[in-house]
Amino acid sequence: MLKFDAAITRILNNAYEGADLTRRRQASFDALKPSPCDTIIDIGCGNGLLTAELARAVGPTGRIIGIDPSKDMLKAGQDRCLGHDNVEFAEGLANDLPVSDRAADRAVSVQVFEYIDDVDSAQEDAMRCLKPGGRLVISDVHFGSFIWHSDNPERISKVVASWDKHFVSGTLPERLPGILKAKGHKVDAVTPFTMTDHELEPDGIVIVMMHLMKQTAISNSHIEEVEAQAWFNEQQTLSDEGRFFLSITQFVVVARKSA
Repeated sequence: MLKFDAAITRILNNAYEGADLTRRRQASFDALKPSPCDTIIDIGCGNGLLTAELARAVGPTGRIIGIDPSKDMLKAGQDRCLGHDNVEFAEGLANDLPVSDRAADRAVSVQVFEYIDDVDSAQEDAMRCLKPGGRLVISDVHFGSFIWHSDNPERISKVVASWDKHFVSGTLPERLPGILKAKGHKVDAVTPFTMTDHELEPDGIVIVMMHLMKQTAISNSHIEEVEAQAWFNEQQTLSDEGRFFLSITQFVVVARKSA
C-alpha cells in the first residue's frame, strides 16, 4: 500500500477539489441526472465529494448511499457529509453491495470498475439494486488514450508500464457497453471526457498521477528510485520550459436497467 508524507497528502487532497477532478465528477454527475427525491448509490464513494454533491441535488426527501471497502475512506466521507441527513455510508464491495433489490433510482461509479476482477458480476449487482428503468453511470479511464510527452521515451514507457500493473483493466470502456447490452440493458450514451494539460498545475490531476506513479514504481521495485525521480524531475523541467503535454480520456457510460 502506498504511503505519503504530510506534504504529498496535502497535494492529493488539494487536487481532489481542483479543476480537473471537479470537472471529472461533473461529467458523471451530469450523466446521472439526479432529481429531487431520488435514492442514489455512490459505488466506491471514496472521500465523499460526489456523495455530498448528490446529497444537495436530491434534497431532504432524497437518499444517498455511499459504499466503499475502505474504512478510512468511509470516515472521510462521513466527515465531509456531516449535516447531510439524507446520506448514509456502508462498507461493501462493488459486486456485493449492501443494498436491497430494487431499492434505488440511480447508481454511479467513478474510476472503480477498472479495479474489479469480475466486472460482469459487479454490473449485475448494481442493476439488482436499481428499480426497472433505473439509471447506471460507470466512468472509467481508457489507458490506451494515454499521451505523455518525454525526451526519454524508454524511461517514461517503464514508468507507465509499472502504473499499468496497479489496475485490473486499462481498456474497460471499450468492453463495458457490450457487457451491459448482453444482459439486456439499454446503453443510452458513451461520452468521452478528455483531460489535457500543457503545464503542471498545483491542483491538477497530473501532479497527483506523477506522485502516485513514482511511488508505485519504487515501492514495487519496478524501477530504481533514482530513475523514477529522474522521470519526475524531467516532467517538472518540461513544464518550466513550456514543453509539457499530457492527455488521457475517461469514458462515461450511461445505461438503463431492463424492465
